Amino acid sequence: MNGGGQRALIGGPRRGKARLSLKKDPVGDDSPTVLLMERLLLQGEPYALLSASSGMEAVRAALAQQPDLILMDVVMPGMDGFEACRILRSDEATRTTPIILVTTKASLEHVERGYESGCSDYVTKPFNGNELRAKIENFLGR
Repeated sequence: MNGGGQRALIGGPRRGKARLSLKKDPVGDDSPTVLLMERLLLQGEPYALLSASSGMEAVRAALAQQPDLILMDVVMPGMDGFEACRILRSDEATRTTPIILVTTKASLEHVERGYESGCSDYVTKPFNGNELRAKIENFLGR
């Protein structure tokens, strides 16, 4: 863990080049409105940001950086969040890392698939900001 606080990996489809930074706004999504809401929600929190634009990129970043928490969309190019979650759960380095799937996929079938893939929690968009923040803080022991 670096001196900048806890690390969160945010995985979701993102237009343009993916970035890896030490910003304090762990945000990643393909919707500019949701990005802005998440940034405002977590503004001022002591998180370092690792972002990924695809499921495979999220898996690689998580295995290399071993974040304290992963927020990940289900709908991503190449590999979806369910498969990425299964892969992360099968690796010793990320087996116990909290994974919160944040997605528009709200059907019971999708929620069940999320938990079967190994996610720690499942949040549907549009999400309640206070609820998401509480979930993040709960998993990080704050």
